[in-house]
Amino acid sequence: MAILPPLLSSQKNTRTVGRGVQSTFVILFTLLMLSGIGARLVYLQIVQGEKHRQRAESNRVRIIPKQPERGNIFDRNGKLLASTRYPRSVYLWPMAHRKSSWSVVGPRLAQILEIPQAEIEKTLQESAVNPSSLIRIARNLNEAQVTALREYENELPGVEINTEAVRYYPYGKELAHILGYTREITAEQLEKKKAQGYRLGDVMGQMGIEKAYEKSLRGEWGGQQIEVDGSGRPLRVLGTKQAKSGNDLHLTIDLETQIAAEKALGNRNGAIVAIDPKNGAILAMVSHPSFDPNIFSKQKLSQKDWESLQGSEHPLVNRAISVFPPASTFKIVTTTAALESGQFSPDTVLQTYGSLTIGGTRFGEWNHAGFGPLGFVGALQWSSDTFFYQVGKRVGGPTLISWTRKYGFGQKTGFEFTTEEAKGLVPDENWKQKVWKRDWTVGDTINMSIGQGALQTTPLQVAVMFAVPANGGYRVQPHLLKDNEEAKSWRESLNLKPTTVNVLRVGLRKVVSEGTGKVLNTPTLPPVAGKSGTAEAWRRGVKENHAWFGAYAPADKPEILVVAFAEHSGGGGGSVAAPMILAVMEKHFARKSNR
Repeated sequence: MAILPPLLSSQKNTRTVGRGVQSTFVILFTLLMLSGIGARLVYLQIVQGEKHRQRAESNRVRIIPKQPERGNIFDRNGKLLASTRYPRSVYLWPMAHRKSSWSVVGPRLAQILEIPQAEIEKTLQESAVNPSSLIRIARNLNEAQVTALREYENELPGVEINTEAVRYYPYGKELAHILGYTREITAEQLEKKKAQGYRLGDVMGQMGIEKAYEKSLRGEWGGQQIEVDGSGRPLRVLGTKQAKSGNDLHLTIDLETQIAAEKALGNRNGAIVAIDPKNGAILAMVSHPSFDPNIFSKQKLSQKDWESLQGSEHPLVNRAISVFPPASTFKIVTTTAALESGQFSPDTVLQTYGSLTIGGTRFGEWNHAGFGPLGFVGALQWSSDTFFYQVGKRVGGPTLISWTRKYGFGQKTGFEFTTEEAKGLVPDENWKQKVWKRDWTVGDTINMSIGQGALQTTPLQVAVMFAVPANGGYRVQPHLLKDNEEAKSWRESLNLKPTTVNVLRVGLRKVVSEGTGKVLNTPTLPPVAGKSGTAEAWRRGVKENHAWFGAYAPADKPEILVVAFAEHSGGGGGSVAAPMILAVMEKHFARKSNR
């Protein structure tokens, strides 16, 4: 009988040890994996869903911003002082470029635009917060650059040429310190201004009227949302917001008076300020050396431009609102303090001398001889130092200092350029103790009585001082905005006695008719009243005095007041500064007679 082999296929595996553990492990592992995947899906779709939707949206939506046109600036007669021109600029869409494409685009742009590639890349890195917006990388393209960009258009995806609004100043240097300039916002400024709607590549007023009225001039950005395909080609416009232009401004400046003042100052370092003494409206404000504000409309300043702005003469400094000793123009304040204190009468007569020794110090007369006996009118007429030494000594430091402050010295005038205007210095006992660790002396009062010593004032403050006798005893607020009703109506009475105002006005008229300002006593002008000043100053170890003159006309009913200041001129106020005022006033009154 044959023996059959066992049927292996029909045998059962009867082993049971460990099988339950394996099944449980598989089930648990599967559940854990499904839970992890589910949790990840929940996180991506719910927690991170909005973020990814926005990212996807930014990949297909392109934002093309529209810069607002800055408001124009006009003079008091409607003549254009600042406007807008429309040069062509290069914009780049950061999202359109990765390393592979940028290796071609970057060098080509750098070559055509003559800008280092690293500088372009830095601009793009700073724009990383909003990569779906076009970023300007160069402006003011010339025709050769425009032609080259169009020739290489196929190699430059995501690169566009657009026109944009750029500030233009038709009178450049003549109005630089009044208008100021605009410049692309810096990274530091952007951090502070983001909340106000500023963005990378935006421009902002950096000085002068442009800075003071930035909010009004700026306007509001607009733009378009455009849907694009994967290659960046536009498909359709999703929405449009029109840019809102900034407000136009009309200034108190009279362009022809401004140009006349600029010519009168010439190449001398210094300033000329012309105001309406009745309300403080500024008719002209010139500072030299000046600069061309149009250079700031470039994408980048050239080395030559930068060196000119950083020169030793400091052209960006507005000398009309910078401080200097006022010299003998200050005798207006000393006269006021004397007559208002009650220690002197309008009829007081004092002997003048070649010099006086007070407190052990010799104080000289400017002519080294004296003028004999003089009253206040004669002392103003001849600007006698020894007369005012005696007045200052008797009045005393506290009274003189008090009246100095009442005239507005040692404080800002309320003028619009709040961050640029210097407040000056009125020295007193506390100041001297703090700075010099010494007591106030009679010598300090003597020096102050003729506008010397530590006293520091601006030409604009000196103009406000002259306005007091010109308008009958009121401080006014200088201003540049024509419809600044608050400034126009601001008048602070110094509560001067009529006799004090009369002495000042008669004395200042005598200065021109018979004294140190006779260059202004001419048939080409109505009667003029004024005062000269020559401040002792040294430069590089050499004595080079500052020259001052302030004047108003017509003397009986003033309509224009001009202060001229020549820094380190080396000459006297009557010989150097008064002729500048002559040129400005002749222009003003010649135009008036021709109307």
